[in-house]
Formats: sequence, C-alpha cells, structure tokens
Amino acid sequence: MADRIVLNGRSYHGSGAIKEIVPEIKNGGYKKIFVCSDPDLVKFGVTKKVTDLLDGAGIPFSLYSNIKPNPTIQNVQDGVAAFKESGADAIVTVGGGSSMDTAKAIGVIITNPEFADVRSLEGVAATKNHAVPTIAVPTTAGTAAEVTINYVITDVEKQRKFVCVDTNDIPEVAIIDPDMMSSMPKGLTAATGMDALTHAIEGYITKAAWEMTDMFHLEAIRLISENLRDAVDNKPEGRKGMALAQYIAGMGFSNVGLGIDHAMAHTLSAYYDTPHGVACAMLLPISMEYNKDYTGERYREIARAMGVKGVDDMSQEEYRNAAIEAVKKLSADVGIPAKNEKIKAEDLDNLVRDALADACAPGNPRDAKAEDVLEMFKKLM
Repeated sequence: MADRIVLNGRSYHGSGAIKEIVPEIKNGGYKKIFVCSDPDLVKFGVTKKVTDLLDGAGIPFSLYSNIKPNPTIQNVQDGVAAFKESGADAIVTVGGGSSMDTAKAIGVIITNPEFADVRSLEGVAATKNHAVPTIAVPTTAGTAAEVTINYVITDVEKQRKFVCVDTNDIPEVAIIDPDMMSSMPKGLTAATGMDALTHAIEGYITKAAWEMTDMFHLEAIRLISENLRDAVDNKPEGRKGMALAQYIAGMGFSNVGLGIDHAMAHTLSAYYDTPHGVACAMLLPISMEYNKDYTGERYREIARAMGVKGVDDMSQEEYRNAAIEAVKKLSADVGIPAKNEKIKAEDLDNLVRDALADACAPGNPRDAKAEDVLEMFKKLM
C-alpha cells in the first residue's frame, strides 16, 4: 500500500500573513464569506483583525460564533443552517481547533448533505465532494487543524468525542500568522504547545510512520523544545517558532495518525471538559512509558531533538528514559499539572471503553488492552 501525503494547496507563514486573505478571496472569485470564529475571539477583537480586512476590501461576510470550546453536534448543525441562510460561497475560519473543526464539519455537510446528522461523519466517512472552499487562520499554536484532514466533535448526548478523518475537509488555504497568536494567555499557549508536541511524538512513533513524516515530526519536536517556553513568556521569536512548529507537526500526524494518548485525552475532554492540550500533556509521559519497548531507537531521536546531550553514548534504556524526562521537564516548566483530580473511580470503565473505541487508538505502536488503559488512567488520579 502506498504512503500518502495530503496538505493545503497553499499556506502563508510569518508576521502579517493575514493580508493574503483578501487576494485569495478575490482570486477565488468568492462573492460572500462565512466567517466562523469562537465568541471569545469575537469579544476580544481577534476576529476583527480579519473582518476589518474584509470590510476594507468591500467583501461582504456573515459571522457565525455559536461555538463551544469542545464543539458539539448542535454547534455544527446550527452552523450549517447559518451558512445556508447567509448565502456565502466560501468560509474563513479564525480560531483554534474548536473554530476550525466546526468550520470543517459545516463545510463538508454543505457539500455532502446526506451527513447532516453529523454522527455519520465519524471515522473515515465516504464523502464524495470536497468541503466548501475554506481559508483557515489559526489563533493558537497547537492543533494544526488548518493543515490536517481530521476534526473532532463532541456528542453531548452520548458524552463522548468522535474523530472524523476526511481528505475532503482540508482547507484550501492556511494562513499561519504568529501575530494572530500573540493574545493567547500563558495557560492556553502552554496547553496548545504541548498538544503540538504530543502530535509530533505520537506521529513519530505511530505504526504508519515513514521517512517523510519522520522528517516533519523530528523538526517539530526540535522547534517546540526550543520555542515553547519563550512563547509562554510571549516573546515574539517564541511565538514565531511555535507557529511554524505546530504546522509542521500537523503536516506529519494528519497523514499517519496518532495513538493512545490522544484516544484517552479525547475521553477526558468529553467527560470532564478537560482542555484537550492539558489532557494530552498529562498523558504524554505516561503513554511514552507504556510504549517505550515498542519503539526501537526512536526515543533516542526524540531525546536528541529535545536537546538531550550525549544520547549516542547512552544505552537504550537510558535514552528512552531521557526522552520521557525531557518531556516531563518541558511540561512542568510551562505549568502543566501532573494529575487530573476530576477523574472519578466510578467512571473508569466507561473511560477505558471510550478510549479504546476512539479512532486514534489503532495507530498506537503497542496494541493497548483494557487493563493497560485502566492503569494509565489511574496514574493520572
């Protein structure tokens, strides 16, 4: 079976990159834009940086912001109705994973209305048509939703998150402008940055990893290790480095999948509304310890990319432990808690069941069993 790479048709990087939005819209011949953003970004004027450009160019738009931090089926369905009412013919999504995931689902359903229930998009859906043309503008350095073929929706009724994987959902254009990320508070910067690190490490050790994605993931690990602390301190170079790092990680993991860390993190977010990046970060050392005997020499390269010295003189056990310790230190340095006190003993069986049913679980280098996942959850309590 051939290895496959799916990426944006175009992406723009660097300070001021959002100025490319107007030429892209005009070159595409779009008449009206559906702006999809979250309410906090609207409230604090971040979305306005984009809508001001549209106003200045005389491009009409309609704004949709009924989006929760973990977007729900209802958010998507309301967005589909709003899109139809707006008369728009393209989407500009501004925000983190929540906004971009919602926009992806809306765009796919508009062109594939047989999936209007949203639940039927779970897994690898057999959509026939590409989503509504979309320009994605991330405001966080973590999810890389602007370059991935994945999105995650919360099913409130069933108390679970589900992953959708569809080459038809990838935005045509990604605008990665670190200036759009400068208003992120420290906690969000840390959480999304550790999400990006989890993408890179899980993508590097997943069963489907290959040479091209290895290249992306190792460079992302290096950049995150060098820049996340400075980004949390809101230093421009740190912001710039993280903006690039998270995108590069997305180029990789989107094409080879993730693992048990993300499967468990999705479950924690669904049950306790734990921020996704925080859940990933707390689980990363635990899942790395669980997987280490199934990764060959890959932890040596993870340790090297994280700046650990002398890895070539270490034993296999030493460099594996060094990689895990480097992850723990970075996580602690940026203020990620080590434990999740919300986990309830009576929920454990359901948490395990839902994690094993998650679309990310099969990619794990070690086939996880229920008792293994249970022990990993217990280590968080």
